[in-house]
Amino acid sequence: MKKLLFSKEMILAMRRKHVPILGAFLLFVFAGKAQSSYQLFEPINFSQVTINDAFWKPKVEKVATTTLKACIYQTETATPRIDNFAIAAGKKQGQFKGIFYDDSDVFKALEAIAYSLKSKPDSALERKADEWIDLIAAAQQPDGYINTYYTLQFPEKRWTDMSMHEDYNGGHLIEAAIAYYDATGKRKLLDVAIRFADHFDSLFGPGKRHWVTGHQELELALVKLYKTTGNKKYLDLADWLLSERGHKRAYGYTWTDWKDTGYAQDLKPVKEQTEITGHAVRAMYMYTGAADVAAITGDEGYMNAMKKVWEDVVYRNMYITGGIGSAGSNEGFSVDYDLPNERAYCETCASVGMVFWNQRMNLLTGESKYIDVLERSLYNGALDGLSLSGDRFFYGNPLASRGQHFRREWFGTACCPANIARLVASIGNYIYGKSDKGLWVNLYIGSNTSIKVGKNEVPVSMTTNYPWDGKVTLTFNPKTKTKFALHLRIPGWLTGEPVPGDLYKFVDPAPSGYTITVNGKPATYVVENGYAVIEREWKKGDVVVFEMEMDVKTVETRPEVKADSNRVAIQRGPIVYCVEGADNDGAAWNLVLPKGSKFITTNTTILDEPIVAIKTEAPVVTVSSDGLSLQTEKKQITAIPYYTWANRGRHQMQVWLPVSIKEVLINY
Repeated sequence: MKKLLFSKEMILAMRRKHVPILGAFLLFVFAGKAQSSYQLFEPINFSQVTINDAFWKPKVEKVATTTLKACIYQTETATPRIDNFAIAAGKKQGQFKGIFYDDSDVFKALEAIAYSLKSKPDSALERKADEWIDLIAAAQQPDGYINTYYTLQFPEKRWTDMSMHEDYNGGHLIEAAIAYYDATGKRKLLDVAIRFADHFDSLFGPGKRHWVTGHQELELALVKLYKTTGNKKYLDLADWLLSERGHKRAYGYTWTDWKDTGYAQDLKPVKEQTEITGHAVRAMYMYTGAADVAAITGDEGYMNAMKKVWEDVVYRNMYITGGIGSAGSNEGFSVDYDLPNERAYCETCASVGMVFWNQRMNLLTGESKYIDVLERSLYNGALDGLSLSGDRFFYGNPLASRGQHFRREWFGTACCPANIARLVASIGNYIYGKSDKGLWVNLYIGSNTSIKVGKNEVPVSMTTNYPWDGKVTLTFNPKTKTKFALHLRIPGWLTGEPVPGDLYKFVDPAPSGYTITVNGKPATYVVENGYAVIEREWKKGDVVVFEMEMDVKTVETRPEVKADSNRVAIQRGPIVYCVEGADNDGAAWNLVLPKGSKFITTNTTILDEPIVAIKTEAPVVTVSSDGLSLQTEKKQITAIPYYTWANRGRHQMQVWLPVSIKEVLINY
């Protein structure tokens, strides 16, 4: 390829002046040059993965057909979010209405739409997105600033209060713009995002003004922008924003609780942090951004800090569902082992953030334990945030209910609906990884993709009924024989460890069995970092079968977790179960699950969702007909996947079940 005869400054100037063909080509070239050399492998983008899985495909389609419609209705009809942009653009008369961070919900919805359009093209949906983008572009100020709250009310107060989410909104704008450009090739929103990032860079950075992002998000978004444009100033700016924390530089905070800088992970510099603090979503986005910077710069300071903080989260502060952030008071963390069930906050967005962060940690280290946590958060803590109908949501995800919890159409603070929508729509991002030496299979989701090894394309097909069934079949069809290493993740739950560390353990720690065959014969493999590695010369039609036993297991916690003392939870494969009144005579707080209980599984449905339910004979405590005494009798009780609860009305629910009648009576 001939050398380009343009300086990067000239190229970027041409891009801003909309030299369309050259700009698009150069974005493509720069994106290739901006990739990390410190990641062990990189994810295969969802756009290169076709989902045909019985579990996930219906959910991806429901997001496209139902969830996004709900987001659009709430964004432009039921709430004033789009009107704010129209007013700022001079298209309507009126005043700002809503909350100062509402712009971000528009951007997240656009990002989810972009992912959906890539996998399921829809001309009407694309036209709607283009309408929104036209308003957003028209609302942008001449200097690149965009924020309807300040533009319409307090233009003189821009960038005076770090707690007011100008940066957070801008980060979601950038993410949406990149996703929409990738999905459609249209760069109008990308140009808006670039102008915003350039505006921010003109004000903040070394030798300019200090800035501590009130709600982290811009950091990871700037790294994405660097990868898309090749402009290193965005990477440097992300790194600088991370370096601003922990030096008492935050100012202008208008909310009293923000004065506790631990709330915004600002007690220590990022590279010196060892413990998780504060708001859970902010933390997840910050550590994701730090991992993204480390992946490109190789900064071991970030890496060492993240490993320590990750251990603090997973070993002492994570729910069995993969949910994080136990306290509603700060939407985040309190003290170690404080994991109440009925009062659990466990924001859906925090579980989405756990997926982001753990993916990055896996790419950097090659260790499967991070995907074990990702999988737990994905199938339980995050997926619980979306109803089976696709148009009702949970903001918080408690692990026990007396019937007071129910799924809602929307929220005043509506970050969660679009967040879970964008995660499900882009689920293909988390299945495979690749390098020039091999293929990593991280999640077992029926799908097709292709990897390039040397000059050879290797089509890959995966079929499975996971998580209900443990059989996974991989078929390879290279045109010519190709040598590479296949890395199959061996889930921790399969080897006797529900999660890394000892916060949770199986009552019966014996590992479940598994077999791996190649073309019907036992495979030759080594286990490295939690992966079964099969290195061989692959030919057309080679078939790998990975069969995992799906035993029903009970889980117990460390004694420090007082909320779960003398209680156990049920798990099968990656799925955490609960008991709900809808299946158990209207009650769930009067059930006992003695240790040693025997389980049977049965295929059934909840609404239109095929599931595997778990049944067992167990003592049930009831009040006598005269109301003067308690009676105990053995009945068959049914447990269902946690993510499916609260889809049939308001009912009692529990994840952690008492092992003795005494424990029932304490809470009866």
